Formats: sequence, structure tokens, C-alpha cells
Amino acid sequence: MSAIPFAYPASRFERALLVDLNSKAERERLSRSALRGFFKIVGRWKLRDEDARELLGGLSSSAYYEWKKNPDRILDVDRITRISYLVGIYKALHILYGDKLADEWVNLPNSNAIFAGRTPLAYMLAGGLVAMQTVRKLLDARRGGV
Repeated sequence: MSAIPFAYPASRFERALLVDLNSKAERERLSRSALRGFFKIVGRWKLRDEDARELLGGLSSSAYYEWKKNPDRILDVDRITRISYLVGIYKALHILYGDKLADEWVNLPNSNAIFAGRTPLAYMLAGGLVAMQTVRKLLDARRGGV
């Protein structure tokens, strides 16, 4: 009797390729659409420009308005990562809730222990990138039924 090698069962699942954000070409490919998406989310969430600038990592007013007017630029890794988390949060909210609540959620006081009665927006503004990651994980867990 011959030995049968162990193997994973056949599957249609294809692993997602990781995007190398250290690659200038990848950042160039993603930056314009990332910024355009960011500004649409800012509008849907009705964020103040000051808060939107802070979510981008503390962008100056003049740079913010220039980016809004002309999103054709190459973002650094930090800013693309921040926008990626916000896009994921936006998407998760629209899967979990109707459009109205999904767009209001970041501005509503939240009783979850993570937020301690603050709004998710206030939590993300205070905690920066790590807080955005935490909110994204929370919503992804809710989507998964956890």
C-alpha cells in the first residue's frame, strides 16, 4: 500500500495578494482613488474639515484644501493606511446598518466599553491610527457575528 501525501482539500478560495505599500508604484496606483473615496466618506459622515484633517494624520489646512481640489498625488504609507481603515469602517457600517444610521454612527455617543460613552469619531481622533484599527476590528467582528 503506497503512502498518500497530506494535502489541503481542493478549494475555490484564492488568497488575497498583499499590496506592498512601500512600493512607490503601488502607492501611486492607489493614492488618487483613496483620496477621492476619503472625501466622499467625509461628506457622508458630515465631518468638519478640522476632524477630517486630523483623521489624515494632522494635515495642514492649505494642504487639505489642495488635496481636495487636486487628489492626483502620491500618498505616504501612513495616510494610505489611515484611509484604508476608514474605508473598511464605512463599508462595515453599511453592511451592518441602513444607510442613514451607517452614516450617522461615527457621530453618535456609543455605550461600548471601547468608546466609554464618546463618539467613535472622538475615539478615533484621540487615538489615531491604532484607534481606527480597533474600530475596524470591532465592526468586522460584528459582521462576523462575534
